[in-house]
Amino acid sequence: MTSKRSVVVTGAESGIGAACALAFGEIGDDVAILYFKDADAAARSVDAVARAGGRARAIQCDVQDEASVDRAFTEAEAAFGQVSVAVNSAGLNMSGVKVRDMSAAQWHRLIATDLTGAFNVSRRFVRGRGASKDPASLIHISSIHAQVVRAGGADYCAAKGGLANLVETLAIEEAANNVRVNAIRPGMILTPMNEHAVEDLDYRHKLEANIPMRRAGRPEEIAVVARWLASAEASYVTGAAITVDGGLSLLLGVGA
Repeated sequence: MTSKRSVVVTGAESGIGAACALAFGEIGDDVAILYFKDADAAARSVDAVARAGGRARAIQCDVQDEASVDRAFTEAEAAFGQVSVAVNSAGLNMSGVKVRDMSAAQWHRLIATDLTGAFNVSRRFVRGRGASKDPASLIHISSIHAQVVRAGGADYCAAKGGLANLVETLAIEEAANNVRVNAIRPGMILTPMNEHAVEDLDYRHKLEANIPMRRAGRPEEIAVVARWLASAEASYVTGAAITVDGGLSLLLGVGA
């Protein structure tokens, strides 16, 4: 059990973000539920945190927009005090379009959310700390595709690859300020972002056959890693990228 903290989670209306918000609520933290459009889903996340014993507040935020990020953090700080944990889970999935067919608009759309959004959240979080040297933790939900590329995923893979370097750079910049910066790299997780796999069991089982553990992961299996990274038990962990994928990314050479 940790002492009560002020926690911000982006993309917290569903999927991994909602699971992370709940995980922090379960240990009594105050959680700002940052959501993009779905206010009803955000309200459900707020209720889940409250039922788990924490306090929560839903705050609309477009991570692409630095002014929106600033307003959201300001509201979270006013409600719960200086933010000591931020989990950036907001993001879009790969388009499935090859580079030769991809529009510039699609490229910019995904980079704006998955990479520039991560920058906006990171910068506002560390700026909000001011001169504080109290322990703080910034966690980005990345992907195994930061390292393992896939045809049709140039937009997503490039964003997550850039995020890897952002995390490592921030880790060395903020270490002296007692801010730890880490990433989690999920594999196949059953979230609304993977709606086809959630709803079509035959399709899911076909994909799961490629995973050594023979199953997809659950959002809460990512959330507990995020909660651990933000805990005192991980006090010497910074600049890390923790892969949570059932062994999928270990099979790079299979079939070659």
